[in-house]
Amino acid sequence: MKITFLLTWGDAIGGTERAVLRQANWLAGRHDVEVLSVFRTADAPAFEVDPRVRMTYLVDTRESLHRPVGRELSDEVCRVLSATPSALVRPQWEQAFTRLADLELERVLRETTADIVVSTTPALMAVMTELVPRRVVTVHQEHRVAELRGSSGDPLKRFSARLDAVVLLSEPTRAWFASLFGDAAPRLAIIPNSIDDGYRPRSSRTNPSIVMAGRLTGEKQFGHAISAFAQVAADHPDWSLRIFGDGNRRPLEDQIASLGLGEQVQLLGSTTTIENEWAKASVVAVTSRVESFGLTIVEAMAAAVPVVAYDCPNGPREIIEPDKTGLLIPPNDIDALAAGFRQMIEDEDLRHAMGEAAAVAVGAFAPDVVMAHWEQLYTELLAGRDNPDWAERRTFALALHQAQSTDAGVVEKQAPVTDLTAPDIDAFNTATQARHPNLIWSRGQLTQVRDDVAPHEAAKANLDLVVAALDAGGVDYFLVRQTTPTYRVAVRQADRLAALTALAGATHERPAYAEGFDVRHRTLGNWPAAVSDNVEQLRAAASIRVFEPVITSGHTMRLGAIYGCEMEFWTPSEDGTELAGPASTLAGNPLAVASLTPASIRIGERDYRTVDPFTRHLVSDLTFPVDVVYTWVDGQDPAWLDRKSAALGLPPAAPSADLSTARFRDRDELRYSLRSIDLFAPWVRRIFIVTDRQVPDWLDLDHPRIRIVDHRDIFTEPGDLPTFNSHAIETQLHHIDDLSEQFLYLNDDVFFGRLVGPQMFFNPGGLPKAFASRTQIPLTPISPSDEAFAVAAKNNRALLEQAYGRTLTHGFLHTPHAHRRSTLAAIEVEFAEAMRRTAGNRVRSATDVSPLSSLAHHYGLITGRAVNGEIRSGFVNVGLEEQHPRLKALLQKRNQDVFCLNDFHDSDVPAEDQARIIQAFLAAYFPIPSQFEKGSERNRR
Repeated sequence: MKITFLLTWGDAIGGTERAVLRQANWLAGRHDVEVLSVFRTADAPAFEVDPRVRMTYLVDTRESLHRPVGRELSDEVCRVLSATPSALVRPQWEQAFTRLADLELERVLRETTADIVVSTTPALMAVMTELVPRRVVTVHQEHRVAELRGSSGDPLKRFSARLDAVVLLSEPTRAWFASLFGDAAPRLAIIPNSIDDGYRPRSSRTNPSIVMAGRLTGEKQFGHAISAFAQVAADHPDWSLRIFGDGNRRPLEDQIASLGLGEQVQLLGSTTTIENEWAKASVVAVTSRVESFGLTIVEAMAAAVPVVAYDCPNGPREIIEPDKTGLLIPPNDIDALAAGFRQMIEDEDLRHAMGEAAAVAVGAFAPDVVMAHWEQLYTELLAGRDNPDWAERRTFALALHQAQSTDAGVVEKQAPVTDLTAPDIDAFNTATQARHPNLIWSRGQLTQVRDDVAPHEAAKANLDLVVAALDAGGVDYFLVRQTTPTYRVAVRQADRLAALTALAGATHERPAYAEGFDVRHRTLGNWPAAVSDNVEQLRAAASIRVFEPVITSGHTMRLGAIYGCEMEFWTPSEDGTELAGPASTLAGNPLAVASLTPASIRIGERDYRTVDPFTRHLVSDLTFPVDVVYTWVDGQDPAWLDRKSAALGLPPAAPSADLSTARFRDRDELRYSLRSIDLFAPWVRRIFIVTDRQVPDWLDLDHPRIRIVDHRDIFTEPGDLPTFNSHAIETQLHHIDDLSEQFLYLNDDVFFGRLVGPQMFFNPGGLPKAFASRTQIPLTPISPSDEAFAVAAKNNRALLEQAYGRTLTHGFLHTPHAHRRSTLAAIEVEFAEAMRRTAGNRVRSATDVSPLSSLAHHYGLITGRAVNGEIRSGFVNVGLEEQHPRLKALLQKRNQDVFCLNDFHDSDVPAEDQARIIQAFLAAYFPIPSQFEKGSERNRR
C-alpha cells in the first residue's frame, strides 16, 4: 500500500504534526509511506521521522524569497507567484498558501501514484479533492473540534461528501458530520491519537504538586486553575501548581501576584521532557474551553497520574472514565474545580486508585493498538475501491455537492434523518420562502433580513415564540430564570411529544429552527422547527433550542442559534418529590415539587409563567440602576475651535503641543458607541453626554433616556471654563444632577462588543469592578518623555503613597469605567488640593491627576470601595497600519465584551484614511441605528 500524508508544515511543532509523523513512522514498517509538506520552514523536522518515510517539501520558505524545492524558477517569477493569493485555498481557510504553492501542489498531486492520500487540515482537504486523480482513495484526518471551527472549517462542509472517509477524534464530532451530510456522508470513523512508544516513567503520586501543560492562551484557561488552587492553597501550603508552556505570561503573573501565590504557583516555560514532569506530578489538571482529543490527558494517565479536567467539548469524556481514572468538572465552574483539587489532595487512597486505573486504561491508546486501526481502515478502503458501489457513491456525492453549492458558498440543507424525508424539508423551504419574501439562505437556514432587531430583542422574540406555541398546545411549562441574556423554559418529560407537536404546529411555514442537545449539551443537529415532531434526535434530546435567525441587510451581524430559547425536558425523581432539569439553575437542580407553586415573572412589558423558586430576590441580584456618562467633543466645530484659541491666547492656526488633534477628532464614534449600548447593554438606565455647548445633529434630544450636560452645569468654579482637559472634566462628573450612585464612564471611542450584564461592572453590593491592564507605570520620576496618562498616573501614585503608603504599578484597560458617586465625592474631599489643581488646568498638565480612569480605581481597591474584575477587552490603535487586521478579527469573531478604537500621536496612517477605515468598521459592527438617533426604526417604536 502506498500512502501519502499531506501536511502544511511538516517541520512545525504541533499536535497535528506529531500525530501524523507518529502514524507515518509506524506504517513505514509495512507500507510505502510519504509525507508531503507544502512548506519548509526549518532545517530539520521538530519530531522524529523514520528513515523509511520519504519527507518531501514543495516550497522552501526559510529565506525571504520563497522558492520551489527541487526545480529552478527565476527570482522575479518566485517573487510574483509568492505574492499572488492561492486559487485553491481561500485566505479565510489558511493564509499561508500562495499561487507558488498551488503550482507545486498541482504538479505533484495530479500525477501522484499513491493508493491513498490523507489530508490533515480542511485547507489541504480542499486541495486534495480538487487535484488527486479519481482512482486515489481520499481520507481526511480532523485533528480539531470540527463543529466549533470558524471560517477555517468551511472546506469540511464543502468537500467532505466527496471523500472516501473522514477520521475524527470523538463521537460528538462524528455525530455532527453524520447530521450534516446524512446519506451523502463518507465513511466516518473515530480513531484516537496514540501515545509515544517505549519507556515512560511513572509517578508515585506522593510529590505534592498539580501539573498543567500547554500554550499560555485564553483557550486553555490556566487562570481558572490558579483561581481554584487559591481556594485550597492556604490549607495545603506544601502543595504547588506547576504550569509548563510558552506564551503570554503576564496575565497569569499578575493573577498569581494578586492572589499572593508566588511561592505555590510556578510558570515554568516549555520543556522537551514533559513525560518526566508528569512522573513528578500527583495530579494533572486540564481547564480548556475545548479539547479536540486531549493528548495531555493520555500522557498523564500513561504516567499513572489521575486527571482533573473540565468536561468540555470534546476530548476529556472520550478519555477519562469519571470517578475511576479522573474527575470531570462542569465547564468553567471554578468552585467545582477547587473542590476537585481538594478531593484529590486530601483523599490519598482515591488519588492512588485513580492513578493506577488510569495507567491500565491508557493501554487503549498504545501505538500498536491505535495504528492497527489505521492500517485496517486504509486496507478496507483500498479493497473497496474495486466495488461498483464505490464509484456510485462518489458520483452521488459529487452531484449532491454541486446541487448544494452556490456562488456564496454551500447551502447546508439539513440531511435526512429517521422518518423525516428530504421532501418534508423541501416542502417547508418552498412554502416558507413563498410566505416570507425577505428571506435569504444563511448558514444553511432561511434567515430574515432585518435592520431593526437588537440581540436582546431577538432572544425575547424567541422566548415569545416558544411560549406562544406551548400556550396554544395547552402544554404546562415554567420559565427557568438565569443570569445570561437568553431564556430557558422547562417542560415535564411526560409532555415532550405534546410540546414538540405544539412547536411544529406553531412554526408551520415560519422560518424557525430547533437544535437538539444531549445531556452534556452537545449538539445533535438542527432542523426546521415545523418538522421537529418527526425528528428522532429531538424526541430524545435533553433540551431543544428554538430560534428564528435574523441577519442585517449588510450581512455583517447575524442573530442565530446563540439567541435561541432553550426548551428543557425535566424529569421527576422515582418517588415524585423532586423535578430535575438537564442543567443547573439559579435556584438549584433538582427542585422540590412541593416548591413549584405557580408564579409569574416580568420581562419587559409582559408577565411570564414561572414557579416560586425563580421569583426570589437572590444575593447575586443587582437591584440598583446604572447610568452611563460620556465626555464628548467635536474637534472640527468652528465655534469650539474659536473658543479654544481665544481661551489659550492662540491665533486660529497656531499649533500647540498640549492640544493634540487626535484627542479632539470626531469620527462619529459617539453614534456607534450609543448603538453598542442599544444592542448589547439594554439595562442602562440613562445616558448623560457631557459637552462644551455642542450637540450631535443626529441625536434625538427628546428621547427620555438621553441627557445633554454642559460643562457649565457641573463645574463648581465657572472660572475654570472653557476647558480642553479631559482630566479636569473627570473631576466634575459626579456633580451631574440625577446621576445614579453607580454609573459607567465612557469615552466615545469605547464600545460594547457583545451582550453583557451590569454584573460585569458591579458586584451585588454595588462595588465597582476595576480591570487592571498590563501597562506598567514605571517607578521613575515624571519626565518630559512621559505620555499624559503616565504623568497623571505618577501623580496618582504620589497621592496614594502619601495617604496610604501603597504604591501603584499599573494602569487600567480602555473599558467602560465603573464608579460610585460617593467614592468620587470622598476623593474630592480627601485629595482636595490635587483635584482642585487638575480642575483648573485648561489643557493637560504635568500636575494633573486622572480621577476616573485611574485614581478612583486604585483608591477604591485600597479602601474597600472597589473590587478587581475580569473582562474580555480589545484595543486597536487605528493609527498604525499593522494593527488593522485586529479590526477584521473583531468583526468576524465578535468575542470581546468591550473594545476601544484609539490612535496615538505616532500614527503612520493619514487621518482621512483612519476616518474611512473606522467608519467602515463601525458601520459593519453596529449596522442597526439606535433608538437614540433621529428617524431610526427603533426610535419610532
